[in-house]
Amino acid sequence: MKLYLVPTPVGNLGDMTYRAVEVLRGADLILAEDTRTSRVVMQHYGIDTPLQSYHIFNEHQTLQRVIDRLLAGQVIALVTDAGTPGISDPGFLLVREAVRNGIDVETLPGATAFVPALVDSGIPCDRFTFLGFLPHKKGRQTAVRQLAEEKRTMVIYESPYRLVKLLEELMEVLGENRQVSVSREISKVHAETARGTLREVRDHFASKEVKGEIVVVLSGEPAFDEEEVQ
Repeated sequence: MKLYLVPTPVGNLGDMTYRAVEVLRGADLILAEDTRTSRVVMQHYGIDTPLQSYHIFNEHQTLQRVIDRLLAGQVIALVTDAGTPGISDPGFLLVREAVRNGIDVETLPGATAFVPALVDSGIPCDRFTFLGFLPHKKGRQTAVRQLAEEKRTMVIYESPYRLVKLLEELMEVLGENRQVSVSREISKVHAETARGTLREVRDHFASKEVKGEIVVVLSGEPAFDEEEVQ
């Protein structure tokens, strides 16, 4: 019995690792956040392992059944629509329950959207905090205000439809000159990273239709000063 967490490409299908393909082919079952999305990846690599839906809306109802199958000796792999399971995606509850039941758990290394976005940003990445998605409504203003006290680089996920609003909210709290980098469509044909002040990057995206998954990398307070490290 074993549970694998298997990263899948965040964009380019060529980013899948050989080992990930082998594990998915050898598993008894693949749990997928959206079976329609995952089926495209599986067909591309000739993987015919059965797929079963496992997402944020049904994980509480299906969790025990999955644990029972693992305890019965099956090998199960969990994938999400893109990236590594458990990073702003389903996975934590299943891993926690598997550990409680003495089930072997292994997460394969692979694609995670925030890592290339962070390294590409040009903002210090030796110390950072991953915030995922900020609250959409309740608690959002409080969450944004708390960022003003953070000295580490901050990594935030955001919807393309709320990106400009987020940048404007950050400007109100942090000032328009705070350094930021926004990456979208990572590893895809139209991949883009916009770097500059909050004002500059807000203006860049306010003038166009924003598409794709968004990773915002925000410098901490105080802003990085190259003279300090010379």
